[in-house]
Amino acid sequence: MLVIPAIDLKDGQCVRLRQGRMDDSTVFSDNPVSMAGHWLEKGARRLHVVDLNGAFAGTPVNGEIVTAIARQYPTLPIQIGGGIRDLESIEFYLKAGVSYVIIGTQAVKQPEFVKLACSAFPDKVIVGLDAVDGKVATEGWADVSDLTAVELAKKFSDYGVQAIVYTDISRDGMMQGINLAATVDLAEQSQIPIIASGGIAKLADLVALKAACQTATGAGIMGAITGRAIYEDTLDITEAQAYCDR
Repeated sequence: MLVIPAIDLKDGQCVRLRQGRMDDSTVFSDNPVSMAGHWLEKGARRLHVVDLNGAFAGTPVNGEIVTAIARQYPTLPIQIGGGIRDLESIEFYLKAGVSYVIIGTQAVKQPEFVKLACSAFPDKVIVGLDAVDGKVATEGWADVSDLTAVELAKKFSDYGVQAIVYTDISRDGMMQGINLAATVDLAEQSQIPIIASGGIAKLADLVALKAACQTATGAGIMGAITGRAIYEDTLDITEAQAYCDR
């Protein structure tokens, strides 16, 4: 199971939000490229990058910074989300050196777009499902749909999606622990590997997640994204990854 550090980009800075609110952000660095290198040195094997401005604008905004990170650390696999709603945006990021693109809002509004993207860019597409009380949210988490994460995960089962990033918005950035029940339920009902996100605060959260991962009957949990915890030093990436390897 991978422990994946997050770099959330807002106005060119590395920030963390609370429950997805753009007006409740904490700036952790004004040099996202350097921050990416820091996590690489700590042993990160993949990086999760989110263009927060792009998520609300509906088109990439911090693309130059993402490109700079990819070019500075070409051996570090990067997954990028936020504002990716057309094939041109996917092509832009892949040409920049990003390993995977995350389709969120468009996956909910136009599921067939995911199928098209997987066909055009095989093995490069991840779906991001962000939920409130089990219902998937879109537009940078501003709108909540009537669809559940499980319903959508089943819809994408034969499209060629590499993974699903599942985030419980109510837990994101709150340091209250992951929504283990919802994450495991999705993993058990999905034929696509799950990357857990939202609320991981300490090693004990990963211990519980790994234990649940070992008993899940579906595709399982392949990784966990962590943000505020690693910036506030309540979780050490090196120690966490070593535990998951064991």
